[in-house]
Parts: sequence; C-alpha cells; structure tokens
Amino acid sequence: MISPATLFTLPNGMRVIHQQDSAAAMVALTVLYNTGARDEDPSLTGLAHLIEHLMFSGSAHVDDFDGELQLAGGTSNAWTSNDFTCFYQIVPAVNAEIAFRLESDRMLAPAIGQENLDVQRSVVIEEFKQQCLNRPYGDMSHHLRALAYDNHPYRWPVIGVEPSHLERMTLEDVQSFFNRCYSPSNAVMAVTGNIDLDTCQRLALKWMGDIPSRPLPERHFSPDPLPVVPRLAEVTGKVPFTAITLAYPMDRYGTTAYYAADAISDILANGRSARFYRNLLLGTNLFTEIDASIMGSEDPGLFLINARLRDNFPEAETRAIQAIDSEIERLVTDGATAHELQRAKNKFESNYTFSNLLYSHRGQTLATEVLHGEQPGECVTRYNALTLDDISTNARCLFNPHHRSTLIYRPTTTE
Repeated sequence: MISPATLFTLPNGMRVIHQQDSAAAMVALTVLYNTGARDEDPSLTGLAHLIEHLMFSGSAHVDDFDGELQLAGGTSNAWTSNDFTCFYQIVPAVNAEIAFRLESDRMLAPAIGQENLDVQRSVVIEEFKQQCLNRPYGDMSHHLRALAYDNHPYRWPVIGVEPSHLERMTLEDVQSFFNRCYSPSNAVMAVTGNIDLDTCQRLALKWMGDIPSRPLPERHFSPDPLPVVPRLAEVTGKVPFTAITLAYPMDRYGTTAYYAADAISDILANGRSARFYRNLLLGTNLFTEIDASIMGSEDPGLFLINARLRDNFPEAETRAIQAIDSEIERLVTDGATAHELQRAKNKFESNYTFSNLLYSHRGQTLATEVLHGEQPGECVTRYNALTLDDISTNARCLFNPHHRSTLIYRPTTTE
C-alpha cells in the first residue's frame, strides 16, 4: 500500500517529503540540492560535477561512505545537471537509520581534502576525455551551447568547458562552492519505501535537524535576448556522418509554453507514428536518425532537433534542412490534430505513472516537485490541460527562423 505524500520542514529549513510503500522491502533516501552547473564561475566550470564526486570520498565521521553503505546492504548513486544535484541511497528497511546517518554526515562536513581533490579531479578529467574528446560527437553540446547562449551559464555543459578549469581548482574554490550551495535550506530530502511517517520524522530530525543552515546567494540570471538573425556554426571531427542540430529558444519549466513545446516535440518525433519518423526517416532517403527534444531547464532553454544524415556532402545538408523546415511549416500552418495531441498526453501521463511505480524513482520525482512548488502529479494535470490552440500559438512563436541556431558537425576530410 502506498500512502499519501507528506511534506514537513526541519528547523534548519530543509524540506522533507515522505511517502510509504509498505509492499517494498527497501527504503530510498533522495537528497536534491537546488544547485548545479549554472551556479559556477565561468572560469571554473565543472565544479558542481566535481563536488558530486567528492561527496563520496567520506566525511567527518565516515571514512568510507560506500563501504559502510555496502555493509548495510545498500547502494547509492548521484547525478548533476545544469540546475540540480541529486544524491540517493537505497537500503534494506531495517537499516534505514544508517542511510540517514551517512547522508547527514556528508551534508554537514564532507572530506574535502587535498588528496581527495587530486584523486577525484583526475577521475573527472578522465571522464571529460572519454565522453567529450574521444567519443564521436562528444563535444557537440559544447559547440551548441556556446552558439545558442551569449551570457547565461547554460552556455557550458555540466562536465565543464575544458579540463584546464578542473586542473586549476583549489580547495578554497571547492569549499566556497559547497558552503554557498550545499545548505540544508537549499535541499529537499525525499524518503520513500517501507518506512512509516513517524520513523521518518524522528530520524530526519535526529540526523539532519541540527545541521547549520547558511544564507543562500541570490541568483541574477538574465535571459539572453532572442537572436535577431539566425546563427550558424560549422565544425569538423572524427565522426562517420554529418550531424545537424537546430536549436530554438523556448520557455522555462512550468509555463504553458514549456508544456506546449514538450508536446510539440512528441508530435514531431515520439514514436513510429510521429511526423519525423513517418515523413522524414521513412519518407525520404536523407536521414539515418532524427529526433526532437527539449532541455527541460529551470531557466529559458532550447528546443532541439537532432539529425544524422546518410550522405556527407553539402547538397544533402541543404535538402535535409529544407525537409525539416517543411515539416515545421506544416505544423505551424495547419496545427496538430486532436489525435496527435491526445496521443502526446497519453504518453506523458503513462510515462509519469510507470516511471514512478518504483519507490526509488518516486523519491526523485517527489523531491523535484517540492522544489518546483508543485503538488504530486501536477505536471500531468497541466500537460493534460493543453489545447490545440496552445499548440498552434506556441508553435508559431517557437519556430521563428530568426531565432534559430544551426550546428553542422561534419566528418574531418583527409586529402
């Protein structure tokens, strides 16, 4: 049996959302910090991701975080985005208090020493090389973000701009970022699985309630002005086929325009009945892959169309962009059908429902909803409220050709 979600706040300002699943044998503890790569200094990018690694290096009273967790039969992981940083543990219900103790200790005082910094810096630099430098198309995000953004910190990816930023980070840099952003009042903890509300409240207060809170810095991110002329970047690399990305500025999370853009991406590219699959992938010989997606960011983000081409010559690029533009123009001119919109709504709701059947994933969803000031499932309600007029109106605004950024990534030619 799954209980209703209950939200309470500790004396230090940390919010805790609890939901019991009595059918589970485990407990998941999820801590979502309202900080990510957008809070970095432009000259020290990759710092938020580096701190994520350092948070597993032990803390004031725990020498080996993963070792103690494994002895308790648990597992853990984490992720960092431009907006958020998330840590989660899963332990047998009987050992739930161990998860609270471990999480509280690294929230209070992670072991950010020179030796740990040197080790984790090397790990992250190697990750940068593997993901961005030695993998085909690995640096596409770097090129695209630098093209589409002028000033906003979304102009660099989570991994950072370049390894040299990581190489020159000092202990003072790391500690300063932690002190600014890793306050209990800047976090939401979700506790899900087989643990009752009374036990959750008692353990949260015992282990997290007296961690000192710190003043949070104010964010002053001004959205970049919309481009007045189309932007174009052409790059080459060791890739097998030409890739084209078309990026359109879109609204931030939570607005009607945001949900409309999400629905438009599904109408164009989600599944075999979507327009791109039927009309471009099957209907032409231009593409090997084509997709549409949204960044899903807290500040104004990007609507992305990504395509891989069958042929590597300029005429194929021109024809491919014309074919994509033709599909966009048809949507802008004629709008979506009632069937397409209902299909998008059904997929959104089913994805939300099925992804949250597991208590561990439900914790991340609940924590994110608290940070957004939403009730559980409110995003589904707002998505289902979209009308055909919303799709048409927002498609016209979204697909303004003067606002578009185009990245063409070609194979390196050898003479």
